[in-house]
Amino acid sequence: MSGDLHIATISGNRKIKQRYLAFLDNGLMTECKILPGDIIIIYGDKIAPFTVQENRENERGIVVSEDDLRWLGVRNGEKITFKKANYIQLNSITLAPSVQKQYDERKISLELRGKPVMKRLPIFTKEGEFVVVSLSPQAEVGIIGGETSINIAYSSVKIAQKDIPYVTLEDVGGLLEQIQTLMEIAEISLLKPEIPRLFGLRAPKGVLLYGPPGTGKTLLAKALANSVMANFFYISGPEIASKYYGESEKKLREIFEQATKDSPSIVFIDEIDAIAPSRDSAASEADRRIVAQLLTLMDGVTSRSGILIIGATNRPNAIDPALRRPGRFDREIEIPVPGKKERLEILKIHTRRLKLSSDVDLEKIAEITHGFVGADLEALVREAALDALKRTSNYEDILVTMSDFTDAMKRIQPSALREFRIEIPNTTWEDVIGLDDVKLELKEVVEWPLKKPELYEYMKAEIPSGILLYGPPGTGKTLLARAVAHESGANFIAVNGPELLNMWVGESERAVREVFKKARQASPTIVFFDEIDSLAVARGTDPNRVTERIVSQLLTEMDGISKRNERVTVISATNRPDILDPALLRPGRLEKLIYVPPPDLNGRKALFLHLISKHIHDDKIDYDYLAKATNFYTPADINGIVNRAVLLAIRRGMITAEKPKLTQEDLENAIKSIRPTLTQSMLTYYQSFREKMRQSGYA
Repeated sequence: MSGDLHIATISGNRKIKQRYLAFLDNGLMTECKILPGDIIIIYGDKIAPFTVQENRENERGIVVSEDDLRWLGVRNGEKITFKKANYIQLNSITLAPSVQKQYDERKISLELRGKPVMKRLPIFTKEGEFVVVSLSPQAEVGIIGGETSINIAYSSVKIAQKDIPYVTLEDVGGLLEQIQTLMEIAEISLLKPEIPRLFGLRAPKGVLLYGPPGTGKTLLAKALANSVMANFFYISGPEIASKYYGESEKKLREIFEQATKDSPSIVFIDEIDAIAPSRDSAASEADRRIVAQLLTLMDGVTSRSGILIIGATNRPNAIDPALRRPGRFDREIEIPVPGKKERLEILKIHTRRLKLSSDVDLEKIAEITHGFVGADLEALVREAALDALKRTSNYEDILVTMSDFTDAMKRIQPSALREFRIEIPNTTWEDVIGLDDVKLELKEVVEWPLKKPELYEYMKAEIPSGILLYGPPGTGKTLLARAVAHESGANFIAVNGPELLNMWVGESERAVREVFKKARQASPTIVFFDEIDSLAVARGTDPNRVTERIVSQLLTEMDGISKRNERVTVISATNRPDILDPALLRPGRLEKLIYVPPPDLNGRKALFLHLISKHIHDDKIDYDYLAKATNFYTPADINGIVNRAVLLAIRRGMITAEKPKLTQEDLENAIKSIRPTLTQSMLTYYQSFREKMRQSGYA
């Protein structure tokens, strides 16, 4: 929140007839260091500049005209934020009239002299009603003076745009490239249609915005309409759907006719896949008729119509293909899940009116909010502000802290990964006892490239995109994958092999595609395939060829990751590496093979020390004996021994009515009741496989 932002109660007074004039009580003016004649900006649903005068009628707060109160979109007695404005004298101003006719610029200039104006602000004069299109020089607030040139725009604009909220391109963060592309198209289609006509070309008619939900497609279209001062027509499926034959098509025709009449206009079709699905798969004849009508209407839009059609969808492949060609939707613009830099821009926009504590690090928040789209970040800021509000009843004392953001983050799930089990695990390297060599290898290929990418770029290092953890059951392969995800700060998608299998042909492959699609959208991401041997067995061994198709899809997706250099790492775990398809175990796929061995003598001792320390225990426990007695035991087995021993101690306490304590005897009895997972033949098998891979040139 800027240092000069203040909070006050606002009310409307019907006696005030002059627009954009605000009366402030003496106390408020003194507190905010505002003098009569200063300009303030009031933030409601909309924003407007006001000239300040002192209120001598003992009314507290800010008093404006009832018309201004309605324009701001706030209620009588509501609290609003405002700030003292920095303004400049304007050289020129362009106004778009509500009705196209001859105007006397000299009379308008005399009437507006000394008035504060902002871009997109409605202006009311005796000559007529206007909307401010542009200011020169560019400024947030400008003052019209005697030397200011008044220009009347050629096209007219409706003053009351009820369907379009007051959002501008400054309210859209992280989409600079997409905004520039849209502005170029809008300029040619709406503002300067004569340019393509001079060269015998056709202006673009339509733009298709596609991307995951919540990334800002609708917001971008509305902000564009405000920026180019175009009339905005919003179309959604339920609005035009009708049970009567031909009624839906009639509504579409009426919207396009009105848009042509009120040009320049933007016709925005939200969730266009619901209105114009592929006619081959359309559920009813009515859907096909709507698609046909939309195609006809878009073909009827000419370069002189002054119409730009914008469609938005998160399912571009569900749209009828006839719409996706030049002459209809000429351009397709992807609105992606924001990266770290873009998330920081979005956070700055949503926190600009908040008072943030000095410990709030927006860069850190942007860094750890992988997979968060614009809507998620807005919800995150809102939840943090609500947490801060619980601590005080005074709005002006609200101070949002870093802990508010941390707590809010626990309640917001990233939209880009909502369909999957997505988390940033809380397992750390300290939770993985032993396995120092394995941890170092994982750090080298996963954690360090994400934390120090500039070092790897400097050395032009090729980072493996896939890792296979193999070893006996219960040695900690899943724990290692979760720990490296936590330490690197990456998103973690856990996929159990069997859950991707589906009885319907093609569905298993589609599930694999969706996993990788979501992982790419929310990168950096670690995709962990547990028990990958259930999915990717060697081709030619399945009589139904189900797993063969899954293996082919996996190979295709992993090749796509390596070619695009996306920050998606595949970690797979198996205790049967010999049955995996050989094509998976080559460079560019699961190229890094890491053996996760069972713990040695020192490892078992460390495990017992770590696990027993969590419980009330006797000081005379012989850890060396326990380690020697548990040869062929995995970490999972040792964890089971300690848990069993704790239960034996509780049983003894129930019998003796004394407070139980874990003893050496409890642990020895537990060892006798739990058999080891490993055998010498199993260890020989893994050692021979490891040697075979080394001889074949694999890591």
